Amino acid sequence: MKRFLRGSFLRDNGLSAGFGAMFLAALVGQAFAGQADFNHRQLVEGGSPVTLLQYVTSSDFAVNVAENWQSEYLQFFLYVFATVWLVQRGSPESKPMDQIGTESDKKQKTGRYATEDSPEWVKAGGWRTAVFSRSLGIVMAVIFLLSWTAQSISGLSVYNAELIADLQDPVSWLGYVGSAEFWNRTLQNWQSELLAVGSLAVMSVYLRQRGSPESKPVGTSHAKTEESG
Repeated sequence: MKRFLRGSFLRDNGLSAGFGAMFLAALVGQAFAGQADFNHRQLVEGGSPVTLLQYVTSSDFAVNVAENWQSEYLQFFLYVFATVWLVQRGSPESKPMDQIGTESDKKQKTGRYATEDSPEWVKAGGWRTAVFSRSLGIVMAVIFLLSWTAQSISGLSVYNAELIADLQDPVSWLGYVGSAEFWNRTLQNWQSELLAVGSLAVMSVYLRQRGSPESKPVGTSHAKTEESG
C-alpha cells in the first residue's frame, strides 16, 4: 500500500481527496435524510411528497446547506486574520509571542527577499503582492459573504412559504434578515464554530496527538509555542 501511494496523486493530495470524499458522502446523506424529513412534514400537513431531485433544488435544502457553509467560512476568515495579531502561549496554532503582526519582508519572503520559486504575484510587487499577501483571508471572506447571501435568499423563500401557509403576509428580504428567525439560525451556527476554534487553541497547549501537525510533539513543554509534531 505504501509503495502504491508513494509519489501518487492520492498520497500528494490525501487531505483534500479524503475530506472531499467525506464531504460528498455527508452531503448526499444530508440530501436523503432531508428529503425524508421534508416528505414526512409534507404528509403530516396534508401536502404531497417530493422527489430527491425536487428536494435538492428546493429552498429548504439550500438554506440548510448554506447556513452551515457560511458559519464554517466565517470561522476560517476570522481565524486567518485573528492569528496575525492574537497569540496563545503554548499553542501550536499560535505564532511565537514576539512575532505579533504582519512580520517583516525578510520573514515573509516578499519584496527584495522573494526567491526564484516564490509565486509570480509575490515577485511582481505593488498591488499584486499586497493582494496576494491577504488572498487566503479575502477568499474566505468572499465565500462567507456568498454563502451568507445564499442562506438569506433561500431562507426567505422557506420563511415566506410558512407565513403564507399560516395565512400571514410575506416579508421582504430586509425584513427577513432583520428577523429573529434568521438570526436564530445564524447565531446558533456561529457560536458553535467559534467555540470549536477557541477550544482547539487552548486544548492544544496541554493535550497531544502524536504525528499531527495540529499538535505539538508529545514530549514538548506546555509553554512551547508554534511547534508542531
